Amino acid sequence: MRQLILLALVGLAAQLVDGGLGMAYGVTTTTLLLMLGTNPAAASATVHLAEIGTTLASGTAHWKFGNVDPKVVLRVGVPGAVGAFLGATVLSSIDAEVARPITATILLVLGVYLLARFTRSGMRTDRLGQPLRRRFLTPLGLFAGFLDATGGGGWGPVGTPALLASGRMEPRKVVGSISASEFLVALAASLGFLVGLGHQGINLAWVLALLAGGLVAAPIAAGLVRVIPPRLLGVGVGGLIVLTNARTLLRSEMVDVGDVTRSLVYAVIVAVWLGALSYVIAVTRVNRAAAGGATDDSARTAAR
Repeated sequence: MRQLILLALVGLAAQLVDGGLGMAYGVTTTTLLLMLGTNPAAASATVHLAEIGTTLASGTAHWKFGNVDPKVVLRVGVPGAVGAFLGATVLSSIDAEVARPITATILLVLGVYLLARFTRSGMRTDRLGQPLRRRFLTPLGLFAGFLDATGGGGWGPVGTPALLASGRMEPRKVVGSISASEFLVALAASLGFLVGLGHQGINLAWVLALLAGGLVAAPIAAGLVRVIPPRLLGVGVGGLIVLTNARTLLRSEMVDVGDVTRSLVYAVIVAVWLGALSYVIAVTRVNRAAAGGATDDSARTAAR
C-alpha cells in the first residue's frame, strides 16, 4: 500500500510539472519504475497506459482554458502516434540503452539553447500567429513519438522546446497543444507495447496509482499555465531539459565519471538554473511595475 501511495504522489507531482511545462511526466515516472526494478519496456508500457487517462484529462482541461490549437494537435499528434507505435514495438524487442546517450546529448544542447535564449531576451514575438507547417510538424512528431516510446519519455522534452523555439505560438498554447496531442501518442505507444509484450511485466495496480495522481493534478496544472509569465516558462523548460538529460548522459556508459564529478556538475546546473530564474523573475517584476506606472500616468492624463 505504501508503494502505491508513493506512486500516486509521484503521478500527481509529475502531472503538475507536465501540465505546467509540457514535459517531464514520462521522465519522472519511468525513472521511479526503473528504480523499483522494472525493465525498460515494461516501465515505459506502464507509464504510457497511465498517460492515456492523464493526457486525456490534461488535454481536456487545457482546451477548456483556451490553451490548445486543434490544428497543431492533429498535425503533430498523428505522426507522433505513428512514431510512438513504431518505437514501442522496437523497444519490446531490443534494449534502448545505446540510443539514450545520443538522444540525451541532442536534448541537452536544445535545453541549453532555450535556457540561454529566454534568460537573455525572452520569446520572440515577430512570428506570433504565423502558421506552423506540416513539413516541420510531421518529422517533429515522428521523432518525438519514437523517442517517447523507446525512452519512457520524450514527447514533451522534444516537442515543447521545438515549438517554443519557433516563436509562432504563445507558450501556454505550446504547452496545451503538446499535452493534448500526447493522448494520441500514449494511446499508440500502449497499443504497440501490448502487441509486443502482451501483459508481461505490466503491473495494473501501478498504472492505476499513477493515473489517480495525474487525474487530480491535470486541471490544476492547466489553470496555472495561464498565469505563468512566458519568459519564466521558457527558462523553466530549458533548465529542466538540461538537468534531466545531463543526468541521463552522466550515468551512461558513454561518459565515465565518478560520483563527485556528477554531483559537481548537477550543482553547477542547478545554480545556473536558479540564477536564471531569479534574474527573469526580477526583470518580470520591473517590467510589470513599469507597465503599471505607465497605465497610471495615462489614467491621470485622461482625467485632466
